[in-house]
Amino acid sequence: MNVRFCGAARHVTGSCHLITLANGYKILLDCGLFQGEDKTDYISNSKWHFNPAEIDCLILSHAHIDHIGRVPMLVRDGFRGTIYSTHATRSLCSIMLLDSAFIQEKDAEYYNKRQEKKKSNAPLRQPLYRILDVDPVMDMFITTGYNKWLQINNEVQVVFIDAGHILGSAGIALTIKENGREYKIGFTGDIGRPDRPILRDPVPLPNVDFLICESTYGDKEHENNPEQSDKLAQVITQTLLEKKGKLIIPAFSVGRTQEIVYMMDKMITNGLIPKVKVYVDSPLAINATEVFGSHPECFDDEMNQYLLIDENPFGFKGLTYVRDVNQSKALNTNSEPCVIISSSGMMNAGRVKHHLANNIENPMNTILIVGYCSPETPGGRLRNGDQTIKLFGEWKQVNAQIEIMDSFSAHGDRKEMLDQIRNQISSVKDVFLVHGDYDTQKKFKTYLQEAGFSTIHIPEEGESVELSL
Repeated sequence: MNVRFCGAARHVTGSCHLITLANGYKILLDCGLFQGEDKTDYISNSKWHFNPAEIDCLILSHAHIDHIGRVPMLVRDGFRGTIYSTHATRSLCSIMLLDSAFIQEKDAEYYNKRQEKKKSNAPLRQPLYRILDVDPVMDMFITTGYNKWLQINNEVQVVFIDAGHILGSAGIALTIKENGREYKIGFTGDIGRPDRPILRDPVPLPNVDFLICESTYGDKEHENNPEQSDKLAQVITQTLLEKKGKLIIPAFSVGRTQEIVYMMDKMITNGLIPKVKVYVDSPLAINATEVFGSHPECFDDEMNQYLLIDENPFGFKGLTYVRDVNQSKALNTNSEPCVIISSSGMMNAGRVKHHLANNIENPMNTILIVGYCSPETPGGRLRNGDQTIKLFGEWKQVNAQIEIMDSFSAHGDRKEMLDQIRNQISSVKDVFLVHGDYDTQKKFKTYLQEAGFSTIHIPEEGESVELSL
């Protein structure tokens, strides 16, 4: 048996790991998009480290695009197996993949027009996949709840364990029988954080022999929750009331947007911030919020208690959900102080990129970054402190105030990740660090070794490792 690391290897996005049994049965864990620099990512996303037609089953940890974004390509290119996930992950996949397909089509159209304008001889770019490619995907799912062992075939069982990262997210544990032995393999997916709004806390995986572990924030520890509420209230008050400007919050449509809206709902209900105008400018975020309402089985006790006093935790007076593109454009010509929550979180696509271009040069405004951004993206450049940024082919001066709140991250920090996998110290033979920048992974490796883990690998993309008990 071996595992091949086909994405998110010494890199954060593109989660994809292939387990091949001795009898040739192939299990794919996640099938995500590489996200970051357009040119290199298009090339990375266009190629496979395996033949899709040979994959027997696909198991999805959660519905973020860097974990599911290439599934329509996989099916289009020959995959005919079964897709396994939690109920909520499938629900989110239906809207996430349609949105991603729309972006693929528009990106290809924009690229081709730009090449035509430059009179370039470069070949025309085809979308990675189209909206029509999504429909066949949704018929291939088998879904299940948490903590229920599911028999895939005579040799393989899988169970999904609540990862507390986004709605429906899960760590994955596999038991695989091979040559008279039973292998236990764990994949953390993306590890969530304890004591976060809306979702239940992450639950450790059962003891395994081999662990594939994320490492996004393996070199830092986040702010704690009280500081988060106080700082958010401070940023809102300073920007809208004192500077009379706009607060732009680039936020992922699934998870981060709902968390911020829920937090602001509670802050307004409790009188912690004044009533302000808030716009959620993302059709995908609106659809995702509706999906949240359909899966209360994922909510924590605090959310359930709040529902007793507020039947709509994702809505309050002054909050407007924006679907229409013309209404979205009007936000950039409207000078009223307001909060605009828009995707994507890395600011490399979607409506927020237009809001950024129109508001980044105004010192009255604030850009609040609330999650991880790949270094090559506009969000990554702002996190790095760049004073100029190129948007839609034009260089913009960064005059707006840039604030960063990593406490909003849905990824556990190094201590929280260690707490999540600490139970594996005595059982695990090998730990493979994925889903992290290489420098961060090296620091996290040292951190885990100091905690008692022994054999830790940081695989390269395409690397294949034999698993032996």
